Amino acid sequence: MAQTERLAADAAGVERATEILRSGGLVAFPTETVYGLGADATNAEAVAGIYAAKERPSFNPLIAHVDSLDAALAQGEFDDTAMRLAKAFWPGPLTLVVPVAKTGTISDLARAGLDSVGLRVPAHLLAHALLAHVGRPVAAPSANRSGRISPTEADHVLGDLEGRIGAVLDGGPALVGVESTIIACLGGPPRLLRPGGVPREAIDAMLGQALDSVADETGNPLAPGMLESHYAPRARVRLGVSEIASGEAALLFGQDAPRGVEAARVALNLSESGDLVEAAARLFSYLRQLDASGADAIAVGPIPNAGLGEAINDRLTRAAADR
Repeated sequence: MAQTERLAADAAGVERATEILRSGGLVAFPTETVYGLGADATNAEAVAGIYAAKERPSFNPLIAHVDSLDAALAQGEFDDTAMRLAKAFWPGPLTLVVPVAKTGTISDLARAGLDSVGLRVPAHLLAHALLAHVGRPVAAPSANRSGRISPTEADHVLGDLEGRIGAVLDGGPALVGVESTIIACLGGPPRLLRPGGVPREAIDAMLGQALDSVADETGNPLAPGMLESHYAPRARVRLGVSEIASGEAALLFGQDAPRGVEAARVALNLSESGDLVEAAARLFSYLRQLDASGADAIAVGPIPNAGLGEAINDRLTRAAADR
């Protein structure tokens, strides 16, 4: 990739950052917590680019940033508790995990195949200006390579991601310096999924009750900072197959199809050209389509374990696990 652009915190910088995001590129930008690595959350291939740049080993759900409560309501279903929290702490370092709205446009990949979505309205003025100009949800985990320290300055971002992303919008140091608090509002009492920039005590005081922080009983994490989530299809999943049995659904990659593919109930190719970014973008959508075919099993052809292939295989291994 070409050299990463360093954009000033002015109208021209916001306009250039908007142009890159709308065209499917990656832009790091400041929030009041840390710098986020932004991509158009409605564009699965752009989201896949986040994982490639961060060298992230698995597809965790990503927080989608929007510029207002109204924009968030178009993406998620807010119960009374979620509305109270949003009105009390937005804009600010609070992420709410809520059910996906019927009008939602955030990609399966950004949600890691879940029927919930993490939403935040950041308080940083430059982030707000960028989100308003983009006019779409922006997925943005911390702007660093996976496993490294979260960045609070543009120089930190460039130290990790120079040449891997389109631009960094330099808004100076982040003020909070720790990630957002994450609360799940999915029916029943609200649950603390990750402590962060809004103290638990402030939330407890506003709600008039103590937050529950019990982990998700299904083993499916609902937000970043938790164990990796997985989409578990109804059908049994067979990995690395060299031959597809009659009536199975087939998930393929590249030009070399396993034997028997012509007998598959339905076959989908993650990327005929062997592009792992394209494959990552299609993974959850294709799993859902194959599962909906009614086949008892989904046979998955070999996928390279390099680059994003490691994350794709990680997610497929979880989908194939006994349950």
